[in-house]
Amino acid sequence: MVMWSWGFKAPKALVDNKGFMFHVNGFKHKGWVKVVYHKGKDLFVVILLNNSRIEIDSIEDVYFDSLVEVIDAAVELTTYYGTRVNNEYK
Repeated sequence: MVMWSWGFKAPKALVDNKGFMFHVNGFKHKGWVKVVYHKGKDLFVVILLNNSRIEIDSIEDVYFDSLVEVIDAAVELTTYYGTRVNNEYK
């Protein structure tokens, strides 16, 4: 359910079924998130793209059970997150 706090929308499968991407509107990142699976490593790469789909950052070697936590840290969580949420949605 945490993905809804990112403004998650427009999910799309990647070519050859190697992952997926979706648009976010988080506190820290606004744009696209691409999640790519590396079969040989059995790990994922999380790639942050701007709205023009140009790569601005990537996080390598992400385990499946850490995907949501890693994406949340890259897209939404900020210093004083609770205060920012309260100020935004009063």
